[in-house]
Amino acid sequence: MGSGLRHHRGPTQVTTGTPAVNDTSKKKKKADDKVDWIAEIRGLALMLLAVFAFHSFIAKPFYIPSESMMPNLLVGDRLVVSKYPYGWNWSSISFHLAPRGKWRLFGSTPEYGDIVIPVHPQRDEDYIKRVVALPGDRIAVRNGQIILNGTPVEQKVEPAIALPLDANSRCDGFGFDDFRSTNADGKPICRVPVMRETLPNGATYLIIDHQNQDLDNFPEITVPEDHVFVMGDNRDHSADSRELNHPRGLLGPIPLENIGGRAEFITFSLDGTTTINPISWWTSLREGRAWSTLRPAIAERKPAPER
Repeated sequence: MGSGLRHHRGPTQVTTGTPAVNDTSKKKKKADDKVDWIAEIRGLALMLLAVFAFHSFIAKPFYIPSESMMPNLLVGDRLVVSKYPYGWNWSSISFHLAPRGKWRLFGSTPEYGDIVIPVHPQRDEDYIKRVVALPGDRIAVRNGQIILNGTPVEQKVEPAIALPLDANSRCDGFGFDDFRSTNADGKPICRVPVMRETLPNGATYLIIDHQNQDLDNFPEITVPEDHVFVMGDNRDHSADSRELNHPRGLLGPIPLENIGGRAEFITFSLDGTTTINPISWWTSLREGRAWSTLRPAIAERKPAPER
């Protein structure tokens, strides 16, 4: 019976074929697990194309690298620029991949006070400035005050404001004037003198104009058709449309096809202490700047008295 059992169990050696089946399954599984690199690359390319299209036609992030728009924009601010308010043109395309041209699609004109992204007329370099004169306007600057169509633009002195004093905002771009100070808690701040400027449509915002310099006086010109005149809010430290001869400036009024979008709001602001340490990603955030709108407030106008 023992031999019978051995004989009976002999055919069970057929089960040794099971590993062969398992080997086939493993090979099939390995084949299934093989990465389809063509599909992966195609998917990545489509994703990048979608991001590129969104940045070119809808909105894109923007970083403030200079102090030309203080006190309203600080070095370290991150903001969103919308691409569609004035239509689309060559400068709307991200990374300036499109050749320069005069074409515009669904083009419109900025309003007084809009903060826009003009591209330098000779270099593929983005600036950020405020529109202060529209096509057909006559504009001059006298002693730092804009004269628009023969009428001085309203400027009123306001109390000095406190700006951050940190690695990104060193408060040292004001020539001989030193605005470093401390607040009531002894915290270092940059206390700058400001004026409130109000344009003809009621757009109102703060500017800094603390010293006498060449750009405080600009002879009257007429803004050509399909152009706008732009200036920085930090009037003594801005290379803008007033700079006609220096390559750092914008060399006069800006063609509308050179405007790549409108600044909408600040997403967040960094004080310059960010490192690879994830904790610093939070500690370097400036308080009170996230989600601040960049559209100018509109001042209420008193109706003219009836005669």
